[in-house]
Formats: sequence, structure tokens, C-alpha cells
Amino acid sequence: MKRTIIAAASTLVLGILATGTSNAAGVLNSPVNDWTGGAVSCEIVNQIVENEMGFKVKRIVMPSGPGRDEAIRSGDLDYGCELWPSYSVSNTERLEENGGDGSIVKLGDTGVVGVSSYYVPRYMVEGDDAPAPDLKTWEDMNQYAELFKTLESGDKGRLLGCPAASWLCEDAARMEALGLNYEAVELGSEAAHWAEMQAAYKRKEPFIAYAWEPHWIHAALDLVKVELPEYSEEAWPATGWARDVTYNFGNPDFVSENPEIAELISNFELSNDMQAPLILAVDVDGKDIDEVVSEWLAANEETWKAWLPQ
Repeated sequence: MKRTIIAAASTLVLGILATGTSNAAGVLNSPVNDWTGGAVSCEIVNQIVENEMGFKVKRIVMPSGPGRDEAIRSGDLDYGCELWPSYSVSNTERLEENGGDGSIVKLGDTGVVGVSSYYVPRYMVEGDDAPAPDLKTWEDMNQYAELFKTLESGDKGRLLGCPAASWLCEDAARMEALGLNYEAVELGSEAAHWAEMQAAYKRKEPFIAYAWEPHWIHAALDLVKVELPEYSEEAWPATGWARDVTYNFGNPDFVSENPEIAELISNFELSNDMQAPLILAVDVDGKDIDEVVSEWLAANEETWKAWLPQ
């Protein structure tokens, strides 16, 4: 995927961090991911760093994407968690092991493996009354565009794309590149995105929406993936997403100055199945992330204590 660092976003982040305390003794800066799974992963790291290693973590709430990545590279942020490579190719290209300049250091695979696509409810494609029985791939989408029309989308089908532009999903560009008669809309937040899908599902209405796995939405709703063209960096965005083996990452100065914390982050490992109930507890049960993580740490000491530097 061809990505461009958005200068305005980077400038905004640097302004936010102008009063940061990354250089203060015992204080680290880390971004809060704007999707629940990633936020949970980093909160696990943050609480261990604070409770077991004596540091204070300043959690910076900001959009994930180019601004966050540039702040890590510049050292305004120290480390980040659960980076999905297909959403941040520029970071992955900067890894020294990939022939990059080393301005980002990989701190181990997280164990979470992500799949992204567009999904429709199963009631649309299966059963005697299914209105779109042949909707299996992107090549079938125009055949059923009429089903997805709304007042908002006019003569086009309505596609619920990624919640925010900063995720760099390029849904509108994908529709154009693939010749699909759909209007991609962004709802502005992950919470609004899932709420829209759940409301439409409850009413048995047609919808086609971006989603990813692992996620609690697949337990709440019976969804079927619409296959997109196989990922190709050269053809992006006229393709689907790559399968994402996610990883943690940090600024090289942070890594060299804090080798024990870097080792902890590198040892971190949380599988899809381990993460899913934590996401469910936050997004469905309404618990606070810090509470959910504290309870998980208390119940899983054998797991996370193995991540500590030996």
C-alpha cells in the first residue's frame, strides 16, 4: 500500500506532546490505540510497566495512523502496541530487518493475527428468503447495489467503511478503483460503527460493512465475508487487506535506554482467543479498560510474569 505521511497530523501530534514528559526520569509516553483490541493490548503492557517496573506511563489519546507513527519515530512517543502492518506500511518498511532506516524498532509479534474485509449478515446470502444469494465476492457487489441504497447514498449502494480516515483504509478509492457503485461512509468512531451494524441487524436490514477479526462483533452477529481481490502493494487500494501478523514497536532511543521494558514488550504475547473476551468485556459489557485489564492480570499471573525480564 502506498502511504503518505500527513504533515498536518504530525504537526498536531507534536503540538499535543510539546509538554510531554518522555525525557523525565521514570515517565514514558505511549499512544492509546483507537480500537479496543489494540487499546487492551497496550493497557496490559502499561499496567505491568507501572506496577512491576516502577515507571509511570503517560497515555496519549490520539488517532492511530501517520501522526502516531511519526511521533514514535521522532521520539515524542516511546512505544506502541499491536501495529497492523497493512495499515502502517511506512513503519514496517522502516524496520532495519526490512532494509529500512531503523527509525522504528520491532518489539516482537503480539500473537494477534488480523483479517480485514467487508461483511454482510448471513440472512442476506443464505436461506430461502435471502435477497442476495449470489453475493460472494466484490465482483457480485454491483449486482446487489440497489439493496444497499439509502437517502444518504443516493443512486449508489451504501458501504460502511472504516470508522475514521486516519485508519487509511481508502474505502472510497477502492470503490472507484474496482468500479463498484457504492458510496463509502465513515461514522467517525468504532463505537458508532458497531452500533450502526447492530441496529441494522436487529431490524434485518441489508448492510455491507468493514470489519476485522478478531472482534466480538462476529460473536454478536452472524456475518459472512465478501471476498476482495488478494492483497497487492502495487495494486492497492484496488485489493483487499493483507493478513496482519501484528507487532509491538518502539523508538530506537527508548529501546536502547530501557532494555528491560523493551524486553517485556517483546515477550508480550496475546492470542486472538485470549484477546476476544477482553474486547467483549469492554465493548459489550461496558467495563472500563483499566478494570478489565487489572482483572485479567490478577487471574493470569503465570502468563504475564513469564514476559518479565529474567
